[in-house]
Amino acid sequence: MASGVTVDDEVIKVFNDMKVRKSSTQDEVKKRKKAVLFCLSEDRKKIIVEEGKQILVGDIGETVDDPYGTFVKLLPLNDCRYGLYDATYETKESKKEDLVFIFWAPENAPLKSKMIYASSKDAIKKKFTGIKHEWQVNGLDDIQDRQTLAEKLGGNVVVSLEGSPL
Repeated sequence: MASGVTVDDEVIKVFNDMKVRKSSTQDEVKKRKKAVLFCLSEDRKKIIVEEGKQILVGDIGETVDDPYGTFVKLLPLNDCRYGLYDATYETKESKKEDLVFIFWAPENAPLKSKMIYASSKDAIKKKFTGIKHEWQVNGLDDIQDRQTLAEKLGGNVVVSLEGSPL
């Protein structure tokens, strides 16, 4: 069921910037988003980039030691969100980077919020072409463990995530 919610152009721009890894200067790389959250606008008619809820590649090692742990802390405990996380991981064969689309719907979010986010998910997913990994998460227990993300990315072949062995 579609909700009639539209996706703000800025959301699409953020996705395209995260998806396309063109050769960039060091400064451009530092400005690239590692993770970002999206929410519904106040009138619940648009999906927008949530102000201040992002991690830049340049923050890692500066203000952010654990990008995944920091991303988890950005999630509100009592409301839904959509997120994009640019996961860097290694398998036994190679290093990889993949975008993960996360639908965060914690159990103590209001029912109305869960319903509108669930029915609007297709609107944002249609704009995010080429996403290989989608993950619906219903609580911190599901998302806090990096091992769960590793399983989503490649099952038991993932040996490290964000430079840390699993």
